[in-house]
Amino acid sequence: MARKPRLHVPGGLYHVILRGNAGQDIFFAPEDRSQFYALLSEGVARFGYRVHAFCLMTNHVHLALQPADIPLSRGLQNLSFRYTRYSNARRKRVGHLFQGRFQAYLVDQDSYGLALVRYIHLNPVRAGLVKDAAAYPYSSHRAYLGRADVGWLTTDWMLGQFGARLSAARARFAQFVDAGKPQGHSEAFYGGQADSRVVGEEDFLKKVLKPEPERSKPLPLEEIVAYVCKSAGLTLEQLKAPGKNRRSAQARTLIAWLAVQSRSCTLAQVAEHFARSPSTLSHLVTRLDKLAQRSGRTDEALRRHLSAMTQA
Repeated sequence: MARKPRLHVPGGLYHVILRGNAGQDIFFAPEDRSQFYALLSEGVARFGYRVHAFCLMTNHVHLALQPADIPLSRGLQNLSFRYTRYSNARRKRVGHLFQGRFQAYLVDQDSYGLALVRYIHLNPVRAGLVKDAAAYPYSSHRAYLGRADVGWLTTDWMLGQFGARLSAARARFAQFVDAGKPQGHSEAFYGGQADSRVVGEEDFLKKVLKPEPERSKPLPLEEIVAYVCKSAGLTLEQLKAPGKNRRSAQARTLIAWLAVQSRSCTLAQVAEHFARSPSTLSHLVTRLDKLAQRSGRTDEALRRHLSAMTQA
């Protein structure tokens, strides 16, 4: 059965889980968690999502994230790619670190938001690592209580529901979390029965699962080629000429990336159009995607091209 597409709801609250591949550890030293924090901080600045809660266990991570206009998948793909690269380089290994795609469940924050943050903070207690959530150093609970400074963490929305005075709100929040200790693992935060991507009641599901609007007709490949030719200062003859001219190769790669992103056509069709090898073009597009994940400037330039092309 095909997977359902990710739900992107700007301003929605998501319960995100990243797990080690085959249950393997993903953190091996305190420096690893520090690196993960640094990547989260960069993600807040670059992709605009907010982190409302986190808990870094040994072989998995829980996050409560709220995206802005940029889909959460872009920020998390960047985070997992860069952390995997860091971990593999540090341990002198290759291969996957995380287990497939990250899990992300859209949560009705009005009904389940506070309970989700409590659930995340109590993860080490449920695992028997500590008796009190505040004793675990790798979650956001200590920051909520004012015992740690995490500049990229957003706490005001949650604490604001416990009172206007910060000290009183923190005390009530601590009591709220402590009251959840008897509760064990809850499947409620891992998707609902009506839709496995959503945590919420029927009214919330109806609100977020609106029928998708019809997609506008994709641009013909010829229009994408014309746009890139104009942008790069190249002619169609130069793009189709045999040989390995660097400017032409970069332009063809951009055309292929734009064609796939705009759902104009497949990589194989672009390769056939330019009489090039599909595998070579696929490799170049993959390399461009990875470069965009590492470089905010490249990512911004690609998105600017995509927007300009579709609005032209």
